[in-house]
Amino acid sequence: MTPAGIRALDSSTRLALDRTRLAYERTMMAWVRTATSLITFGFTIHKFFQFRIEHGAVLPDRLLGPREFGGVMVCIGLFALILATVEHRRSMTSLRAEYGPVPYSIAAAIGLLIGALGVIALAAMLFQF
Repeated sequence: MTPAGIRALDSSTRLALDRTRLAYERTMMAWVRTATSLITFGFTIHKFFQFRIEHGAVLPDRLLGPREFGGVMVCIGLFALILATVEHRRSMTSLRAEYGPVPYSIAAAIGLLIGALGVIALAAMLFQF
């Protein structure tokens, strides 16, 4: 036992722990990329059609217009990011409980920033600023 009460891991276990942690990081980053794509594409659709309407293009009335479609895409991106973050946090907590301290997740921090970007994009879409 180490002074902090955490058992020392042999080298193969430590390397397996690192591989598992990095796999969790890669998975989280894949979800961050997916959420970023959904958020930015939804916002772009909204802005493109807003630009067209401002310049005289008349869009037919539809149940799901460009503003709604873009908003749905942004919401799906945010929802996916929230679910991925919850799963990532659960996985990292499980590793910490079993093997002691592991480094904090940079992917989760990036996910937080992308989530903030998504909320700002959604607010801009809803309040037209």
